[in-house]
Amino acid sequence: MNDKIVMPVWTFGLFIVIMNTTMFNVSIPSIIGDIGVSASLGSWIISSYSIGYALSTMIYSRLSDVLPIRRLLAIGLIILGLASVFGIFASNFEALLFARIAQSAGAGVTAGLGLVIASRYIPYERRGRAIAMISAGSAMAFGLGPIVGGLITEYIGWEGLFGVTSLVLLLFPVLLRLLPKEQPKPFRFDLLGAILTVVNAVAILTAVTQRSYFWLAVGILSIAAHIWHLKRKNESFINPKLFAEPKYRKLLFVGFSILVLNLGNLFIMPLVLANLFSDSPLIIGLTIAPGAVLSAFLTRFVGRWIDRYGNMRVLILGQVILALVLIVFSGDYRHIAGRSLSWVLIFLACGFSIISITKQ
Repeated sequence: MNDKIVMPVWTFGLFIVIMNTTMFNVSIPSIIGDIGVSASLGSWIISSYSIGYALSTMIYSRLSDVLPIRRLLAIGLIILGLASVFGIFASNFEALLFARIAQSAGAGVTAGLGLVIASRYIPYERRGRAIAMISAGSAMAFGLGPIVGGLITEYIGWEGLFGVTSLVLLLFPVLLRLLPKEQPKPFRFDLLGAILTVVNAVAILTAVTQRSYFWLAVGILSIAAHIWHLKRKNESFINPKLFAEPKYRKLLFVGFSILVLNLGNLFIMPLVLANLFSDSPLIIGLTIAPGAVLSAFLTRFVGRWIDRYGNMRVLILGQVILALVLIVFSGDYRHIAGRSLSWVLIFLACGFSIISITKQ
């Protein structure tokens, strides 16, 4: 496999998929007004995609153990592309929600299999750079998404956001030609375990977002059923033996904490800018963009540092930068940051970028 061609093309696909999340954030007010639903109901346009994207990422990664990557890629990109085309013509909430859920079912293929390809087909000495490239695409998408979403919504309409995502259909024949052919392995997939995992996540997240005791009860019951299933299944969707490893538990906790802080910052910071400075969505996107762009640029060097110095030293560097920025920001940020808040966001994004790439 020629990774010098495959990885940039794959990164562009991941860029579109990640941007499909952030583009809709700034467009929610317009969508709610056009289709005539409440803000709480309209929030599911964002939440449904995020939840489905996370779950499909995990499922595609698990399926890559038994099915060829080319086949999974074909399924994922076709579902994502056709759902995006359908979304262009969605005129009511039900159709729009269906389009977003269908998009999420295919979107996970890019994130889920990107690291699989890097670890399976790229030599160890170049693997850090490949992972850094994938992270660069993600960082750039998070920063440019609000800007692109604001521009398209203002001048074309929110339907145009689906048109951007449908571009993944152009990548399908290119990647299908470049990816190596694999022989399918004996198919042993724990379908019930996968379903229970989806129910666990959806029920708990719905309980938290909707403050619903009913969904909390559903989540607890589904988790109990999942535990019972894990005890009686030899080859389950989630391998319970991993949780018996102390190193894995520590890595899982660190990864979860980094992801929560990173995504929390990406979603909370626009609210801070709107409430503190009364900025418009487009101005908010322009404020966040410099940090994301620099973070994407920095990932190229972080990958080389990882290949040369190892994960631990680079991870410590990212932690130090992140800690210093958060200490500054946690103080009198009105006085320190002022209108130069972009500089705070730039260093904050750099710290998160270094840690995220090192974690991967």
